[in-house]
Amino acid sequence: MQKLTIDTGMQEYLINNRAVLRFNPGDPNLYKRFFTAASQLDALDAELTEKLKALPAEPNLARAGQGLALLTDYDRRIKALLTEIFGAENDFDKVLEGVNLAGCGANGKRVVQNLLDALTPILQEGAARHLKNTAAAARAEADAARAARGEA
Repeated sequence: MQKLTIDTGMQEYLINNRAVLRFNPGDPNLYKRFFTAASQLDALDAELTEKLKALPAEPNLARAGQGLALLTDYDRRIKALLTEIFGAENDFDKVLEGVNLAGCGANGKRVVQNLLDALTPILQEGAARHLKNTAAAARAEADAARAARGEA
């Protein structure tokens, strides 16, 4: 059997020196999924905020249990969305060491926001590189066509 290796542009990112996230930052499909999901992420965040506000005002075990259930559901739904974006080979429970994405980092932002903030510039750079390469290929094709027609 012969081997065939195809450059798919996949790159690996070591997250918090523990787990690896794999994706192609120049993949237009991934870029589209990522930025299309922004509105879904905002909607999930708003839904969680409203549901947490609707919990009974008096702290008690029932309220705490309901709040934890909401946070667990949010975490599950966000991780499912991230899996849709980045592929099933990326286990976000493993990548983020089981941390609930509704939790806050030391900077006061939700963990999911910290993740998105870290990934956004990588995907923007990948998309820019893809567009630059596509434009260069189109320019080379146009130059070759002009040369074939004898134009200068």
